[in-house]
Amino acid sequence: MRKKANFVNMQLTTYITDLLYRYECVIIPGFGAFLTRSKSAYIDASSNTFHPPSKIVSFNKQLQANDGLFANYVASVDKCSYETALQQIRNYTTQISRELSEGKKITFKNIGEFSLNEEKLLQFEPLAQQNFNASAFGLSSFTSPKINREVYKETVEALEKKAPIAITPETRAAKPYLKYAAIAVIAISAIGFGSLKFYENQVQKFNYAERQKANSLIDNQIQEATFVIENPLPVLSLHLPKHSGKYHIVAGAYRLEDNADKKIEQLREKGYSPLKMETTRYGLHQVLYSSFEDRKEALNNLHEIKRTENADAWLLVQELQ
Repeated sequence: MRKKANFVNMQLTTYITDLLYRYECVIIPGFGAFLTRSKSAYIDASSNTFHPPSKIVSFNKQLQANDGLFANYVASVDKCSYETALQQIRNYTTQISRELSEGKKITFKNIGEFSLNEEKLLQFEPLAQQNFNASAFGLSSFTSPKINREVYKETVEALEKKAPIAITPETRAAKPYLKYAAIAVIAISAIGFGSLKFYENQVQKFNYAERQKANSLIDNQIQEATFVIENPLPVLSLHLPKHSGKYHIVAGAYRLEDNADKKIEQLREKGYSPLKMETTRYGLHQVLYSSFEDRKEALNNLHEIKRTENADAWLLVQELQ
């Protein structure tokens, strides 16, 4: 029984990790909330280390009210009811609180470590190596040696001081033919450039004339052609549901695609414009009621759907591909 409870606790910790990649706030009912904050890429000048974009995890004990996100995710992955998932979470938080009161340290794999200080206050130490920024997946910090360009500059200046180059009037007078040779080279280059430019202009004129002839011939053929369609097809109008925005109300996540298709048909009969998203990395098919650009509007619609339609509906924050 003890091994089974430990296995369930490990699974719940894994689910929390999964959600932190997708959401900025993951509340553990009765315990607290994990929060993520984006941090831009930066360079540590003291060690010449480049750090990729990341998300920093923190913990807030004051946020304990159940928002349904964690419980719904556990229920969808474990294929159990919402109440069963919520009871698992309650058992989990009760065990954590008991072990903390006994002076033990609780480690959330890939997230961080909890403990009580001397004043019996909860302390959280995040895992520095873990990066929850999905867009930076696979990127790691690296160190590059500092490039000193001034060293080469100083070397050149030193050589110039040791071996200065001077051109005297006598040297110029001794070789006058060099001046005339340079003038001849410039003159020949100018003639060659002028000839090349003249040839290019002639080619462009010829190409333009030929292109005009071809366009005129094509226009005449089109004007002379006659198109007759004896049985024209009727005009077909398609009205496809458009989902935009990154706030989506999820009707359910299904392991079998047939069940997801059935849910879509049910929602269409009720007047919704549902959408089936691409399969998640856990093999689930998520069906959406609708999508919104504004978070407040999405939450208002979610509350209305939970009150009148589906108590297990939840909010997904994700950019559509």
